[in-house]
Amino acid sequence: MTSASTPEIVLTRDQHVAQIEISRPPHNFVDADVMRRLAETLLQLDEDDSCRAVVLSSGVGAFCAGADFSGAGQGSVSRDPSAFYAQAMKLYRNRKPIVAAVAGAAIGAGLGLALVADFRITCREARFSASFNRLGFHPGFGMSVTLPRLVGEQQAALLLYTGRRIDGEEAVRIGLADELVAQAEVRARALALAHDIAASAPLAVESTRETLRLGLADRIVAANQRELAIQRVQFATADFREGVAAMAERRVPVFQRR
Repeated sequence: MTSASTPEIVLTRDQHVAQIEISRPPHNFVDADVMRRLAETLLQLDEDDSCRAVVLSSGVGAFCAGADFSGAGQGSVSRDPSAFYAQAMKLYRNRKPIVAAVAGAAIGAGLGLALVADFRITCREARFSASFNRLGFHPGFGMSVTLPRLVGEQQAALLLYTGRRIDGEEAVRIGLADELVAQAEVRARALALAHDIAASAPLAVESTRETLRLGLADRIVAANQRELAIQRVQFATADFREGVAAMAERRVPVFQRR
């Protein structure tokens, strides 16, 4: 096994499988710089013929809690996520299959990150939430495409409109995740699946993946442009500030449509 690391993004290799671990305690919040480093790491692996599959995992309890909105009430959160999405959209251009090991919370943009992967291994303790509407703004990360692609339009609408959290068992039931294992076994099972993929002919796997996802990245990027335009407007609303405040205070938000 060989390894190479950058701050907060740890890359390790086990034969033909690469593992990318995000480690930003305590919640693995993501920003434009994290997205940039993830995109660069995936590009590096695309150019490495010895890499045949990738595992995306977390070095903390949460898989990824999304963006950090704790300063939104004081105006310290950027109202323009353009830089974030410019990097995040690059994640859909990679060529190698990705298996996400989701043993904790995947919330908001963290769920979006989990949906970048081809497969998701999870456990009952995991929590999945497209929390955007409950926070007072339109979903992002291309989730307008990626979520209904996996769970269907009806389930996607239910998750997006309510922002409800579901556990790993429910995620597998509706098709949001692929396998349910014990929490302590999530990473090992994700690695095992990646090795199973890596045992197939790499040229065949990559070309099959390309065919199955033909045009997908372009559709996601196009949807994200709409998501971004709406988010820019809604980040300036009182409802967004109320949604963030309600989340911090663990109460039901009182939205005023303004």
